Amino acid sequence: MAIANSELILNEDGSIYHLNLKPEHLAHTIITVGDPDRVAQVTQYFDHVEYTIHKREFHTQTGIYKGHRITVISTGIGTDNIDIVLNELDALVNVNLETRKIKEKHTVLTIIRIGTSGAIQPDIPIDSFVISEIAIGFDNLLHFYDSKHVQAHNIAIALIKHLNWDQNKSAPYVVSANQELKAAMQSDQTHNGYTVTNVGFYGPQGRVIRLALQDDNLNKKIAKFEHTGKKITNLEMETAGIYGMAKLLGHRAISMNVILANRATGEFSQDPKKAIDKLITYSLDKIISYECKL
Repeated sequence: MAIANSELILNEDGSIYHLNLKPEHLAHTIITVGDPDRVAQVTQYFDHVEYTIHKREFHTQTGIYKGHRITVISTGIGTDNIDIVLNELDALVNVNLETRKIKEKHTVLTIIRIGTSGAIQPDIPIDSFVISEIAIGFDNLLHFYDSKHVQAHNIAIALIKHLNWDQNKSAPYVVSANQELKAAMQSDQTHNGYTVTNVGFYGPQGRVIRLALQDDNLNKKIAKFEHTGKKITNLEMETAGIYGMAKLLGHRAISMNVILANRATGEFSQDPKKAIDKLITYSLDKIISYECKL
């Protein structure tokens, strides 16, 4: 059965609605970044860029790095945008956009988030790299999908109890990284961590400017949570959505985080751009090494 025009929206040129991409514009290895300006910060290392498109916050470049085709796309901030990006990336490879029918053969995408993050444990150094082995979503994206089978409910239940979670907030959900990708991306330069994906940058992450918080001890309680000997390491705003949507859609995903702020110590990176560049070059070479083994 064909997918209705109202459900799968295409532009006049046949490209998918928000991303403005056609299937031929997309590599099967995809780097996601939040900031549209960071796309060029990644592709500056490419041998060449073959395609560029920019619509709203979604900036995409596809090119070649050391003989391997890679797409870099900005998602903007938040899991609401992740819902758009992951669904449309999947449709580009797993739906025939002309017939509007799902393809019989499923294509698996490899998705690597290269992002910035704030540590919540004092022993995680500024400018270090954290790989999210577990992502905890404080947003509600995954609850709109039939997703219980991809969630780690035991961790979520323990966390809700530990935090004395307010019932007016969305119930946290927990999703693990792709284990094959995690093994490929880690080294003695990385930390494995439990990452919280927040629904906002200020209040949801415990920042106070003029507004009082519902729970001004939340970050301290998060930092004290422990599961099977592991603690929550960092906060950001996209990873849980990426992990959840990727698992539901049958794709591989990993989140690479450079720690620009340490919320426990009050420190901030003295050279954020340099720190991000180091994570980009590290991740690119790990991606190539992984692809060569496939």
